[in-house]
Order: sequence, then structure tokens, then C-alpha cells
Amino acid sequence: MADSGLLLNFAAGEVALPSSALKFKGGSWKERARLAKSAKNPRGLQKPQSQQSARAQVLQRAVRDRSPDYGEQQAGLPPTKRRRIDSRHGTTHVNKGRAIHLEGATYGGQPGNREVISSLFSYNPEATTEEEQPKGAEETTEPVKPSNAPLPDGIDTFTSLGLADSIAAHLLTKMSLKNPTAIQRATLSQLTKEDEDVFIQSETGSGKTLAYLLPIVQRLLTMAERQKHESTVEDALHRDSGLFAIVIAPTRELCKQISVVLERLLGCAHFIVAGTVIGGEKKKSEKARLRKGLNILVATPGRLVDHLDNTKNLDVSKVRYLVLDEGDRLMDLGFEEDITKIVRTLDEKRRPCDKPGLPDKRITILCSATLKANVEKLGDISLKDAVLVKGEKEDADGETAQVGGDSAFLAPAQLKQSYIVCAAKLRLVTLAALLKKTFARKGSVMKAIVFLSCADSVEFHHRVFTRQTKDKDAQPDEEPAANKPSDSSFSEAISPSSLLSSSNNPLTVHKLHGSLPQQSRTAILKSFATSTTASLLLATDVASRGLDLPNLDLVIEYDPAFSKDDHLHRIGRTARLGRDGRAIIFLMPGSEEGYIQILRDSYRTSTDKSTNVTSNTANDILKKGFTANSGVVSKGGDWEKAATEFQLDVERWVLADAKVKELTKNAFQSHIRAYATHIASERKYFDIKELHLGHLAKAFGLRDPPGKVNVVGLRGKSGNGKPRANEARKRVAGGFGEKAEGEKRNAAEVDETGDAEAAAERMRYLVRNRKKMMGAGADEFNIA
Repeated sequence: MADSGLLLNFAAGEVALPSSALKFKGGSWKERARLAKSAKNPRGLQKPQSQQSARAQVLQRAVRDRSPDYGEQQAGLPPTKRRRIDSRHGTTHVNKGRAIHLEGATYGGQPGNREVISSLFSYNPEATTEEEQPKGAEETTEPVKPSNAPLPDGIDTFTSLGLADSIAAHLLTKMSLKNPTAIQRATLSQLTKEDEDVFIQSETGSGKTLAYLLPIVQRLLTMAERQKHESTVEDALHRDSGLFAIVIAPTRELCKQISVVLERLLGCAHFIVAGTVIGGEKKKSEKARLRKGLNILVATPGRLVDHLDNTKNLDVSKVRYLVLDEGDRLMDLGFEEDITKIVRTLDEKRRPCDKPGLPDKRITILCSATLKANVEKLGDISLKDAVLVKGEKEDADGETAQVGGDSAFLAPAQLKQSYIVCAAKLRLVTLAALLKKTFARKGSVMKAIVFLSCADSVEFHHRVFTRQTKDKDAQPDEEPAANKPSDSSFSEAISPSSLLSSSNNPLTVHKLHGSLPQQSRTAILKSFATSTTASLLLATDVASRGLDLPNLDLVIEYDPAFSKDDHLHRIGRTARLGRDGRAIIFLMPGSEEGYIQILRDSYRTSTDKSTNVTSNTANDILKKGFTANSGVVSKGGDWEKAATEFQLDVERWVLADAKVKELTKNAFQSHIRAYATHIASERKYFDIKELHLGHLAKAFGLRDPPGKVNVVGLRGKSGNGKPRANEARKRVAGGFGEKAEGEKRNAAEVDETGDAEAAAERMRYLVRNRKKMMGAGADEFNIA
């Protein structure tokens, strides 16, 4: 070997190898014995090559090719003294399905830089679940009736439920709402007639936001009409009249969504003024807004507590409605202390109401899809003698459909779910093939959303799908200037995709996660919601709650949700208000296949369970995604070559840029850490110990062994300075992975010395100071 580390291949006769040169592990006992015997025997005692079996020849070549001193030993020279390198990972020679590890072998190139290029379609575990295909046309029953659609004509109207004619006319002409949904009917009947606390429970996409906003606006209009008759002032209700309602939501995106719906609804009553106070904006502008006066306030808990403590102009003495939207998420994110303080402050500052038409006491409305223990605790804090309101439709016999057990949170009946059991190595190429097939034809799918587990994974996949390729003919047309944000801070988050676009259907890819600035998040959501061309959104769970995205046809869960409730919220972004929708989830062979039963249990009846949950195979997706647009699958495995070339192109792209490789390593580690944060009851399906880290690293385009994926400030070092090979698994199993993926970046910023313990302790100190009781949710959502 030369001083530069280059291996030289000397052509010399075969000589015996010393027994201490190589050690053999793995494979069968006979194979190890044969290799050891071949290494010990001198040349004259070996069989001629023509008399050796093919298998023995393969093994002999493996010894010759993998031994760095082989040529020097044949020449009768002592082996050259070489510097010691990291050779903990031995070469693997594969023969008929068995692996033999040759310890002590080195690789060409720079010492210690070991890269693994494995085949996509070998050594992948097989799925054990039988495929479920949809029923044929002759077996298909009548179409499923949507469970969250508006009520049919002739049952109830907004006017018959007690709303003013002006509101009903505005809903019909400006918001295209003719009839209420089941939950809106039940809530309007309760809140317009009774002054009692209410617990609203209903499935996603059923119109819960309007269900609690309509009664509040109706009461304010009634108060304004009575004051107008009793007063000489033209507008008896104005922004200086006081704050009468507060709506609290867990995320900024949901607050913006509620604010947009409220502004549209107040088009029939311009004298009612609404506003928002959320994190990510300047407090000075929010204080000016509060100083001018608001009648309805939408806020996140942390920012509202801040203003209650520090803003003297915020008068809550006249508040008569307190709405806690997504109560289960409020508790999951650790806002119990903030909500308790808000409720206590409202009780202390409450004064008798002098406005006719408003309730004498404060009415609290709690909205939650589930009746979990933490929601019941939130109800104990905020509710008094509450009435449970459920949105249940009447069946054909006029009887109310009942939900079995206490699982009232179900998927819409018209939502079609399917699952793909995909090996870890095939995840990236299968996702690319699925997106290629989805957006192959113009108009087939307008918008789709892909949910990932962490922000770093969103960043990585966004870069993968929007990177420039050599094939310029596949690049989509330039996006219209109207859809492009002008601010460069978030212009990179909205990019065209030449890899996923077809010749007649250009695709724009958006990204959304909690680490982006608030202004960028708002602009990205607006761009995606108002886009008139094919659009794809890569997002974390920041987009899983309460958002109503028009024309969203498909939801893809590339990374399964951390709980069943989160899964139902994710797929609830489609199939809203009676419209059809599809959802696809990626599962890996093994224990994750048990999650299929949870998909079936998310429907009300056995008929829905059998018809609405189907399966797809990864090979079928790859064939359709990596073949010609004609849909004809050619023979000879061309789709396998195309998929392999796509994978290798990603790997070469990762290796070509150090910054991209660092981003990829961050995404891989964040994904592993997030995988360990599934709730305890579902951890039997998502066991971190069953993950094949090497195969999963390939899905991120990494050629480094998992033990080499080392990010500064996150991974520890052993005593001899070498990275621990199973450090990621140990830290995740020990609870290190339960911190937010956003904490990783902060840890790297506060400690770049490689001391993981000091970085973790520093991060825990920062989290405690910021009063974020659950780092995973709070840091992801960036809530003030």
C-alpha cells in the first residue's frame, strides 16, 4: 500500500495466509471451516481451481479480494506495517442468502470513511398481512352516506334553529351554507336557549367552528338590537363596548383559521370587531389593537396570559363566553397551568352584566373530539354543570345512531383509507413513485399533503423533491407571480418540483413546520389554500388540527402519527363537510402491521371497516410510478432500474454537498428520536428496538453506517474517541428521544463541544424557563 492509502493489486502466485490474518464470523460452520482451511494450507496442498466447486471458488476469491496483504504474502515479503484505522465494521460477503463477515478488512479510499451501497430489492422483510383489495363492482353495496355532511333539506334550517334572518341570508349568499350540520343543529339549539356550560364532541370536518361562533354572534346581535331601541345612538354596539367573548386555541395556525371564519361571518355585522393575539408577532402592535377595543378575541394560551399580566388596557370584566377549542391538544401541550390562570382571572374580574340579551354568568364551551382523562381534568377546571352535545345524525328509521363504547372520535364514513406495507429501504422511492402517479394527470388530484414526524425530515424531503435535475425537459412551467411570495424569507418554502411534475401538470411543493417564522407559516398556508394549480404540502403535525384546506383530495401519512387521535386529526383534513377524500399510510413489515386494526376501528360500522380500508403493495406503486405515463408495465424489470437510479441519484446528491449531508444526518437522527415518542399503548406497534437502522438510513440517502451518523452536540463519544455504534438506540430507548426535534438544533447551538450530557442539561434548563412542559409539542408548534 502506498503512503497515500491507495491499494495496489500485485499479480503473484497464491501462498498460504497466516491464520491470524483473518477471522471469520457468520455463515454456516462448514463455510467457516473451509475458509480457515484454505487460509492455512500451502499452495501445493490445495486442489486445482478446475477441481474446486463453484462455491469454494467464490469463497476463495472473497479471501483473496478482501485481504490487504495477500499480494505481499505471495511474494514472500512480510506484510507492510500500516497505521491503525477503525475497522469495527467488517466486510460482508453474501453467498446464497448467508452472510460471512471478514473482520480486519479495509476499504479503498480514505481510512475510516466506509460507505455502503446496498441493493434496494434484496434482503427486504416480507409483509405478513394478507392484501385487502376493494370489492368488485358486482359486490359493491350502495354508496356510503357522508357522516359529516349538512342535513338534508326539509329537516332543519338556520332560521328554524333561532338565528336571525340577516345571519341566515349571509350564510347562504356569502358562505354558500344552506343547511346546518348535525353538530351545528345540536349546539345552536342548546346555546341560543340555555345559559349553561357546554362540552361539544364531534368528528373532524363537521363544522365545529361555526357551531360555537354562530350562537355568540347571534347573542351579540340580539344585544345590539335591544340597545338600539333603548338608546339614541345609531350603533349601540361598537368596539369600545367591551370584550364579550374569548376563543382559545392551541396553535397559531388554528387561531388564524378561526379568525378567518369569524371575519367572514361578521360580514353581516360590521360593527362587531374581532382580533387575534398569538405568538410570533410584535406585542406592541397587539397592545395597540387591544387598546382600540375588541368584542371577540382569538388567542393562544401563552400570549393571552402574558397580556393579562402586562397589558392594563385588556379589560375582561364583561367576558360572557370562553371557548376552549381542541381541548385535548391544549392539555397535551401542557397548557393546564395557563388555562387555570385564565379561568381564575376571569372569575376574579367578572362584574354583573348590564347588557340586555347576554347571559348573567360566563358560559364556557369546551370542544374536544375525545373524552380522555386529561380532557375530563380540563373540564373540571373550566366547566360547571356542563351539558354534553354530540353531533349524531338520524338514520333511515328516524333513530339516532349510537357509537359503541366511549370511542366517539371516528373517521368520516365517506373517507377511504389504504395502507402500504413498505420495507424501510424502499420508503423514499415508494413515496416518490406514489407522488408521481398521483400527479401524473392534470385534474386527477388537485392538492395533497404529506405528514412527516419532524421538521428536519420536512426540510430534507422538500430539498429532495425540489432539487434541480439534469433532465430539463421535465421541469414544470414557471409558477405564476401571483402565487409566489415576494419575501425571500419564505420563498424557498414554495418551489416547483421537476422530479414529480409531468409534462402537462406542473407541481408546486410547499413545506410547513413549527421552526419557520410565523409570517412565513401564515403565507405558506395561504399560498397552498388559494393555489389553483397542483400543489403538495410537506408538513408536521402543525397542520393536523383544525385547518380547512379547500380541494384537499389526498392525505399521505409517510410517518405514522404518534397516537390514534393524531391519526384521525391528520386524515380529517380531507373528506370535510360531506366531500369525498382519500388517506394513505406507510407501514413497515413486522410489528407495525398490527396498526392496520386501528385503521379498521376508526369507522362506525362493520361495513365501513371492510369497504373503506384497503391495501396497496410497494411493488405495484413502484411499477406505476417509474414506468411510462401510458400505464403499460414493460417486462424485464425496467421499473426496478428506474427506482434504483432515482435512489442512487439521491445518494450522489447527498454526498456531493457537505451541507446537504449534514441536513440529511439531522433528518435521520430526528426521525429516529421522534419514532420513540409514540404513546405507550401503541408502542407495541412502533418498537424502536425492531428498527433496522441501516435500511432506514438508505431511505434518507445515506451511505454511512448508522454508527457513523454523528451530529455535533447530540452524540456521545466513547473513551477512545470513537463514536458509539448503538448510541442512537440507547439514547432513544432511555428517553432521550422524547424531546422535541427542535431541541436538537438548540442543543447544537448552545454546546458544540460534543458533550451530549452538558447539552441535554442546558436544554432542559431552557425548556423549564420557557415553561414548556412537553417539549415535543410545544417546540414543534412554537406557541407563545
